[in-house]
Amino acid sequence: MIDPAAVRAALLRVRDRIAAAGGDPETVAVLAVTKGFGADAVTAALAAGLGAVGENYATELIDKFAALDGAGASWHFLGAVQRNKVARLAPLVDCFQAVARLEEGAAIARHRPGAGVLVQVAARDDPGRNGVLPDSVPALVAALVDLGLDVRGLMVVAPPEPGAARAAFGELRRLADALSLPERSMGMTGDLEAAVAEGSTMVRIGRALFGDRPPG
Repeated sequence: MIDPAAVRAALLRVRDRIAAAGGDPETVAVLAVTKGFGADAVTAALAAGLGAVGENYATELIDKFAALDGAGASWHFLGAVQRNKVARLAPLVDCFQAVARLEEGAAIARHRPGAGVLVQVAARDDPGRNGVLPDSVPALVAALVDLGLDVRGLMVVAPPEPGAARAAFGELRRLADALSLPERSMGMTGDLEAAVAEGSTMVRIGRALFGDRPPG
Protein backbone atom coordinates (compact mmCIF):
# COMPACT_ATOMS: atom_id res chain seq x y z
CA MET A 1 0.00 0.00 0.00
CA ILE A 2 1.19 3.51 -0.78
CA ASP A 3 1.49 5.68 2.31
CA PRO A 4 -0.31 9.01 1.90
CA ALA A 5 2.10 10.64 4.38
CA ALA A 6 5.03 9.58 2.21
CA VAL A 7 3.35 11.02 -0.87
CA ARG A 8 2.65 14.25 0.99
CA ALA A 9 6.33 14.53 1.93
CA ALA A 10 7.36 13.71 -1.63
CA LEU A 11 5.02 16.39 -2.97
CA LEU A 12 6.72 18.98 -0.77
CA ARG A 13 10.05 17.97 -2.29
CA VAL A 14 8.63 18.31 -5.80
CA ARG A 15 7.31 21.77 -4.99
CA ASP A 16 10.72 22.71 -3.57
CA ARG A 17 12.26 21.66 -6.90
CA ILE A 18 9.72 23.79 -8.77
CA ALA A 19 10.60 26.80 -6.63
CA ALA A 20 14.34 26.22 -7.04
CA ALA A 21 13.86 26.18 -10.82
CA GLY A 22 12.22 29.59 -10.70
CA GLY A 23 8.58 28.51 -10.76
CA ASP A 24 5.75 29.32 -8.40
CA PRO A 25 4.70 26.12 -6.59
CA GLU A 26 1.25 27.63 -6.13
CA THR A 27 0.64 28.02 -9.86
CA VAL A 28 2.64 25.20 -11.49
CA ALA A 29 0.22 22.28 -11.25
CA VAL A 30 1.46 18.82 -10.28
CA LEU A 31 -0.36 16.05 -12.10
CA ALA A 32 0.01 12.75 -10.23
CA VAL A 33 0.81 10.06 -12.81
CA THR A 34 -0.56 6.83 -11.37
CA LYS A 35 0.25 4.59 -14.36
CA GLY A 36 1.32 1.14 -13.21
CA PHE A 37 0.23 1.65 -9.62
CA GLY A 38 -2.94 0.49 -7.92
CA ALA A 39 -5.96 2.56 -7.04
CA ASP A 40 -4.29 3.31 -3.68
CA ALA A 41 -1.93 5.66 -5.51
CA VAL A 42 -4.90 7.76 -6.58
CA THR A 43 -6.25 7.78 -3.04
CA ALA A 44 -2.84 8.75 -1.65
CA ALA A 45 -2.43 11.56 -4.18
CA LEU A 46 -5.82 13.00 -3.28
CA ALA A 47 -5.05 12.72 0.44
CA ALA A 48 -1.80 14.62 -0.19
CA GLY A 49 -3.76 17.50 -1.64
CA LEU A 50 -3.49 16.77 -5.36
CA GLY A 51 -6.74 17.00 -7.27
CA ALA A 52 -5.70 15.64 -10.66
CA VAL A 53 -4.35 12.26 -11.73
CA GLY A 54 -3.05 11.03 -15.05
CA GLU A 55 -3.20 7.63 -16.70
CA ASN A 56 -1.54 6.41 -19.90
CA TYR A 57 -3.64 3.33 -20.57
CA ALA A 58 -7.37 3.33 -21.19
CA THR A 59 -8.05 0.10 -19.32
CA GLU A 60 -6.17 1.26 -16.22
CA LEU A 61 -8.04 4.54 -16.11
CA ILE A 62 -11.42 2.90 -16.58
CA ASP A 63 -10.71 0.24 -13.93
CA LYS A 64 -9.40 2.71 -11.34
CA PHE A 65 -12.23 5.13 -11.96
CA ALA A 66 -14.73 2.30 -11.40
CA ALA A 67 -12.96 1.03 -8.28
CA LEU A 68 -12.96 4.50 -6.73
CA ASP A 69 -16.23 5.78 -8.22
CA GLY A 70 -14.19 8.63 -9.67
CA ALA A 71 -12.88 9.60 -6.22
CA GLY A 72 -13.67 13.25 -6.92
CA ALA A 73 -10.47 13.53 -8.95
CA SER A 74 -9.87 15.28 -12.25
CA TRP A 75 -8.76 12.48 -14.60
CA HIS A 76 -6.31 13.21 -17.41
CA PHE A 77 -5.63 10.72 -20.18
CA LEU A 78 -1.98 10.88 -21.20
CA GLY A 79 -1.81 8.08 -23.75
CA ALA A 80 -2.15 8.22 -27.49
CA VAL A 81 -5.84 8.45 -28.32
CA GLN A 82 -7.26 5.23 -29.78
CA ARG A 83 -10.56 6.05 -31.41
CA ASN A 84 -12.07 2.69 -30.45
CA LYS A 85 -11.52 3.52 -26.75
CA VAL A 86 -12.90 7.07 -26.78
CA ALA A 87 -16.53 6.12 -26.17
CA ARG A 88 -15.62 4.46 -22.85
CA LEU A 89 -13.12 7.13 -21.81
CA ALA A 90 -15.08 10.22 -22.73
CA PRO A 91 -17.52 10.25 -19.78
CA LEU A 92 -14.63 9.86 -17.31
CA VAL A 93 -11.82 12.03 -18.66
CA ASP A 94 -11.56 15.73 -17.86
CA CYS A 95 -8.67 16.35 -20.24
CA PHE A 96 -7.21 14.37 -23.13
CA GLN A 97 -3.57 15.41 -23.09
CA ALA A 98 -2.24 13.70 -26.17
CA VAL A 99 -4.36 14.69 -29.15
CA ALA A 100 -2.15 14.57 -32.24
CA ARG A 101 -4.56 14.09 -35.15
CA LEU A 102 -7.82 15.63 -36.26
CA GLU A 103 -9.50 12.21 -36.39
CA GLU A 104 -8.81 11.75 -32.68
CA GLY A 105 -10.33 15.12 -31.91
CA ALA A 106 -13.40 14.27 -33.99
CA ALA A 107 -13.94 11.06 -32.01
CA ILE A 108 -13.63 12.95 -28.72
CA ALA A 109 -16.00 15.69 -29.90
CA ARG A 110 -18.55 13.09 -30.97
CA HIS A 111 -18.63 11.40 -27.56
CA ARG A 112 -17.87 14.41 -25.32
CA PRO A 113 -18.79 17.72 -26.97
CA GLY A 114 -16.68 20.57 -25.62
CA ALA A 115 -14.15 18.24 -23.99
CA GLY A 116 -10.88 19.65 -22.69
CA VAL A 117 -7.87 18.66 -24.78
CA LEU A 118 -4.19 19.42 -25.15
CA VAL A 119 -2.34 19.00 -28.42
CA GLN A 120 0.74 16.81 -28.14
CA VAL A 121 3.69 18.37 -29.94
CA ALA A 122 6.42 16.11 -31.30
CA ALA A 123 9.88 17.21 -30.22
CA ARG A 124 12.07 17.79 -33.28
CA ASP A 125 14.86 15.65 -31.79
CA ASP A 126 12.51 12.73 -31.02
CA PRO A 127 10.58 12.11 -34.25
CA GLY A 128 9.40 8.59 -33.37
CA ARG A 129 7.17 9.70 -30.50
CA ASN A 130 3.47 10.46 -30.79
CA GLY A 131 2.73 14.06 -31.59
CA VAL A 132 2.16 16.63 -34.30
CA LEU A 133 5.16 18.44 -35.77
CA PRO A 134 5.51 22.02 -34.51
CA ASP A 135 4.86 23.59 -37.93
CA SER A 136 1.48 21.81 -38.10
CA VAL A 137 0.30 22.74 -34.60
CA PRO A 138 -1.58 25.99 -35.49
CA ALA A 139 -3.69 24.27 -38.15
CA LEU A 140 -4.58 21.36 -35.86
CA VAL A 141 -5.48 23.68 -32.99
CA ALA A 142 -7.76 25.68 -35.29
CA ALA A 143 -9.44 22.52 -36.59
CA LEU A 144 -10.03 21.19 -33.08
CA VAL A 145 -11.55 24.51 -32.02
CA ASP A 146 -13.84 24.29 -35.05
CA LEU A 147 -15.02 20.93 -33.70
CA GLY A 148 -16.09 22.70 -30.52
CA LEU A 149 -13.36 21.25 -28.32
CA ASP A 150 -11.85 23.22 -25.47
CA VAL A 151 -8.21 23.38 -26.59
CA ARG A 152 -6.52 24.39 -23.35
CA GLY A 153 -2.91 24.19 -24.43
CA LEU A 154 -0.05 22.02 -25.57
CA MET A 155 1.96 19.12 -24.15
CA VAL A 156 5.28 17.55 -25.01
CA VAL A 157 7.33 14.56 -23.89
CA ALA A 158 10.90 15.74 -24.23
CA PRO A 159 13.89 13.70 -25.45
CA PRO A 160 16.08 12.41 -22.62
CA GLU A 161 19.13 14.51 -23.56
CA PRO A 162 19.19 17.67 -21.37
CA GLY A 163 19.96 20.05 -24.21
CA ALA A 164 17.30 18.56 -26.47
CA ALA A 165 14.76 18.62 -23.62
CA ARG A 166 15.33 22.32 -22.97
CA ALA A 167 14.98 23.07 -26.70
CA ALA A 168 11.70 21.11 -26.89
CA PHE A 169 10.28 22.91 -23.88
CA GLY A 170 11.28 26.30 -25.26
CA GLU A 171 9.67 25.58 -28.61
CA LEU A 172 6.43 24.47 -26.95
CA ARG A 173 6.36 27.68 -24.87
CA ARG A 174 6.80 29.83 -27.97
CA LEU A 175 4.06 27.93 -29.80
CA ALA A 176 1.65 28.24 -26.87
CA ASP A 177 2.38 31.96 -26.59
CA ALA A 178 1.83 32.52 -30.30
CA LEU A 179 -1.52 30.73 -30.12
CA SER A 180 -2.57 32.36 -26.81
CA LEU A 181 -2.94 28.95 -25.19
CA PRO A 182 -2.51 29.05 -21.40
CA GLU A 183 -1.64 25.43 -20.56
CA ARG A 184 1.87 24.05 -21.13
CA SER A 185 2.06 20.49 -19.89
CA MET A 186 5.76 19.73 -19.91
CA GLY A 187 8.23 18.17 -17.54
CA MET A 188 8.37 14.91 -15.62
CA THR A 189 10.38 13.62 -12.66
CA GLY A 190 13.69 13.68 -14.49
CA ASP A 191 13.42 16.99 -16.32
CA LEU A 192 11.00 19.17 -14.39
CA GLU A 193 13.61 21.84 -13.66
CA ALA A 194 14.25 22.50 -17.36
CA ALA A 195 10.51 22.50 -18.04
CA VAL A 196 9.73 24.94 -15.24
CA ALA A 197 12.55 27.23 -16.35
CA GLU A 198 10.93 27.30 -19.80
CA GLY A 199 7.48 28.17 -18.47
CA SER A 200 5.71 24.89 -17.72
CA THR A 201 2.30 25.29 -16.12
CA MET A 202 1.87 21.57 -15.38
CA VAL A 203 4.41 18.87 -14.56
CA ARG A 204 3.46 15.20 -14.84
CA ILE A 205 5.00 13.38 -11.89
CA GLY A 206 4.96 9.68 -11.06
CA ARG A 207 8.26 8.34 -9.74
CA ALA A 208 9.08 11.36 -7.57
CA LEU A 209 5.73 10.91 -5.78
CA PHE A 210 5.29 7.14 -5.62
CA GLY A 211 8.72 5.64 -6.21
CA ASP A 212 9.55 3.08 -8.88
CA ARG A 213 6.62 1.38 -10.56
CA PRO A 214 5.96 -2.22 -9.60
CA PRO A 215 7.41 -4.74 -12.09
CA GLY A 216 5.07 -6.14 -14.69
